[in-house]
Amino acid sequence: MPAIAQKGVRAEPGRATAGVRDVLVVDDSRVQRRILAAQLARSGYQVAEASTVDDALAICRAAMPDIIISDWMMPGLSGLDLCREIRALGCEEYVYFILLTSKTEATEVALGLDAGADDFLTKPITGDELRARIAAGQRILHMQEELREKNRLLTRALAELQMLYDSLDRDLREAWKLQQSLVRERHRRFGPAEVTLLLQPCGHVGGDLVGFFPVNAGRIAVYALDVSGHGIASALMTARLAGLLSAATPELNVALEATGDGFDAIEPAEVARRLNRIVQDEMQTESYFTMVFASIELATGRVVLVQAGHPHPAILRADGSVDFVGQGGLPVGLVADADYETVSVDLRAGDRLLLLSDGITEAADAAGRMLGEEGLARMLSACAGARGPALPERLLAALADRSGGPFADDVSGAFVDYAGLPAGSAAFAASAAAAPAQRPVARQPVSR
Repeated sequence: MPAIAQKGVRAEPGRATAGVRDVLVVDDSRVQRRILAAQLARSGYQVAEASTVDDALAICRAAMPDIIISDWMMPGLSGLDLCREIRALGCEEYVYFILLTSKTEATEVALGLDAGADDFLTKPITGDELRARIAAGQRILHMQEELREKNRLLTRALAELQMLYDSLDRDLREAWKLQQSLVRERHRRFGPAEVTLLLQPCGHVGGDLVGFFPVNAGRIAVYALDVSGHGIASALMTARLAGLLSAATPELNVALEATGDGFDAIEPAEVARRLNRIVQDEMQTESYFTMVFASIELATGRVVLVQAGHPHPAILRADGSVDFVGQGGLPVGLVADADYETVSVDLRAGDRLLLLSDGITEAADAAGRMLGEEGLARMLSACAGARGPALPERLLAALADRSGGPFADDVSGAFVDYAGLPAGSAAFAASAAAAPAQRPVARQPVSR
């Protein structure tokens, strides 16, 4: 049976360790065990003794010591075998293993290290050397304890962060639902015009917003805007802007003015100016946004629009060619008292007006090349056969094929298919006679 040394031997003054360690001494020599045990006890260690490897393993399975000092050469299983067995147990806490040996050859030392030994003591052993080797082991065990504690704290912190992330993720998913609800209606027909909306944030929430609303029986408004930045702040600003351009509350819509029998459209440039003042004076934010706001006369196809820093609106003609229109302009909310220009363009039967975000024009391929206006013109010409909701679907698929991965920015757009009115209809004649002369378009067409 293993011999267990008495516990609680009083340590010499100044020799007690910061945390008392359990040491197992394994040696077939009872005298050698007692000498080592006495030296260790005087230094404040609690010592157990074993005369064989089997006895040592029995002690270890019952309560693993912190440090094992084992003779190399013993009858039956050796200290080397014990070291291998201890390492094979896969203890949660590290055991510092010291081999007692008279072997000093490099090959023998290498053999001991391969078996898992941490250090060696050469016989005969002096008390000073024993204490020095044990102290070295104690320092390593102390570092191991510190690492384990830091790992425990890190694991707890990561678990708390994961809980916070999960909570934030749930909130962001709900925010996504709320933001998507800002665009409840994605497709509607207004007589000769068919409007389709595309809104796809690159994250949970984004800063893009598209929409439309009827002005009166003969006119509709369509808009696309992009708030600077991404995330919650941008999403909150889009929510505020959606309320300012809402069809549900026309009396609060900054693009409408009351008339005796309903509402009429405000000039698009004035809409931009009003929104600029609201951002500057009321919102008190560093955010700004780009926008295209267009008013469309259904009978004639006359489009009056303002471009405020947003990508140039595109007209996909019935023959597959593409024109880019607009005058650029300053973003909304960036410069106080900024002025904006209104431009006009006519849609003919079969033409489509596209208000697209820079998430489309700046979409990069695998080599990092942005699409640009010329690339967009080619892509739109290739999609010219698609009508109504099929056009944004085709365009989105072509962008995804080109990028080869998720989009780096929000992707959005408002698409207006214009069928026109029959040339001989009374509505066509009346609206054509009342239509004002077309203002020149600043942009040169890009045809593909």
